[in-house]
Amino acid sequence: MAAVNSSSDSQPAKHQEVGHKSLLQSDALYQYILETSVYPREPEPMKELREVTAKHPWNLMTTSADEGQFLNMLLKLINAKNTMEIGVYTGYSLLSTALALPDDGKVILALDINRENYEIGLPIIQKAGVAHKIDFREGPALPLLDEMIKDEKFHGSFDFIFVDADKDNYLNYHKRLIDLVKIGGVIGYDNTLWNGSLVAPPDAPLRKYVRYYRDFVLELNKALAADTRVEICQLPVGDGITLCRRVN
Repeated sequence: MAAVNSSSDSQPAKHQEVGHKSLLQSDALYQYILETSVYPREPEPMKELREVTAKHPWNLMTTSADEGQFLNMLLKLINAKNTMEIGVYTGYSLLSTALALPDDGKVILALDINRENYEIGLPIIQKAGVAHKIDFREGPALPLLDEMIKDEKFHGSFDFIFVDADKDNYLNYHKRLIDLVKIGGVIGYDNTLWNGSLVAPPDAPLRKYVRYYRDFVLELNKALAADTRVEICQLPVGDGITLCRRVN
């Protein structure tokens, strides 16, 4: 989910693209990236889903097109076959994942508390021919993760896990996901730069939800930096994504 700083009406709006979440200071440069490298290579189903999502009142929750491209490339580079996604919304990042998995890829375990949003994108996912790769589960993720932890067969079984959900539970997710991802596998946490609010002064005019979740993101970043079980790389793609590669 994106975080947006409040601004006065006299200030120009940043990045009109839906799901922009770009930390680039130049709108023109971000638009250049989209029009030169992202949109020309965006699969037609992803373009269609992006445009459908743009009409939804919560469209800032969607994964940006450049981050979707990044995830698709990353999954191919690590040859991921068994993945999980916590926080689905309309399914843009989920579709990116499904399209990246090979034909023998296993089911993507997709967890979200709102099936209604997922069903906005489901017809497009079905038309793309990848719905069979997705196992959508509606409801809170933590109880299901706790059940999976109890079963040894799930330990170290996931190649890649993407988390774009409730920021106040990111650390709770990490405590469980570290056992479910394989050694050498990757966990990706979205929104870890929280639209630049992490370095905003105390009196900065932030929206209430931005200010509330900022402390949880700060806590997560500090914990990941100190976690010797993973190698980390924090990238200013989209709203910031931190990749954690499990090493032990």
